[in-house]
Amino acid sequence: MTSATRQPETPAPTVPPRLIATDLDGTLLRDDKSVSERTVAALAAAEDAGIEVFFVTGRPARWMDIVSDHVHGHGLAICGNGAAVVDLHGGPGTHRFVKVRELARENALDAVRLLRDAAPGTVYAVEQTYGFHQEPAYPKLHMEIPDLLAPAEELLAPDGPGAHEPVLKILAYHPELDPDAFLTLARLAVGDRATITRSSPSALLEISGPGVSKASTLALCCAERGISHEEVVAFGDMPNDVEMLTWAGQSYAMGNAHPDVVAAASGRTVANNEDGVAVVIERILAERM
Repeated sequence: MTSATRQPETPAPTVPPRLIATDLDGTLLRDDKSVSERTVAALAAAEDAGIEVFFVTGRPARWMDIVSDHVHGHGLAICGNGAAVVDLHGGPGTHRFVKVRELARENALDAVRLLRDAAPGTVYAVEQTYGFHQEPAYPKLHMEIPDLLAPAEELLAPDGPGAHEPVLKILAYHPELDPDAFLTLARLAVGDRATITRSSPSALLEISGPGVSKASTLALCCAERGISHEEVVAFGDMPNDVEMLTWAGQSYAMGNAHPDVVAAASGRTVANNEDGVAVVIERILAERM
């Protein structure tokens, strides 16, 4: 890990940014899940200066209330590691899905089977647009009660529960494996049937459709706005941010970031608890002045 007291390192000068893309947990949010007053002010100042701000997170839409008061202008967020673009303007409980990039049930079942064989003891949960289901042995890792308990094969069956709803991702947990080792093993086992990443400190993997990532969905949103990757500044701290940080013209690993994130980013800032995102935004705006 990098030092939380490390001073920011700035990427080489590039074109003026038009969009800021930031992860939430471990990045924009402090460890107590709060958004500091300094960060709120920096986000608002960026929007006032004509720079769009996109929250790009692994969280599902129903966990976005924590930042829904801080969206400006477009009001959109990328959720589920790129599986959905959500309009947060409606407020809690009324989020509207603008774009969904689902995980086909056939691919999900293949991933479950292959990973069970490669890592016995793996247990699963299924994240849909509005529902959350899990296997009975899946631990209580999330801030909610599942809608249904059943084996993953039943949850993902074509005629299974919630068959009318898209599957955004499946979650795979192993009680014993090292998190990074589990990620490597899963990617080798599943191959191109799905995209696999992680954002938790535990051995919890997030499995999305082929080609679905924070980076690919952000690229789609930017293309719709005529924004190039050189005009994007991105922030992150965990492996699910790596593709986005590599894609963006400027990117910053947080002071608390995973080593893979430090290697992928073009710059570094201080830790999330020290408002590392706000530090960089303030500098960008000062340079524009």
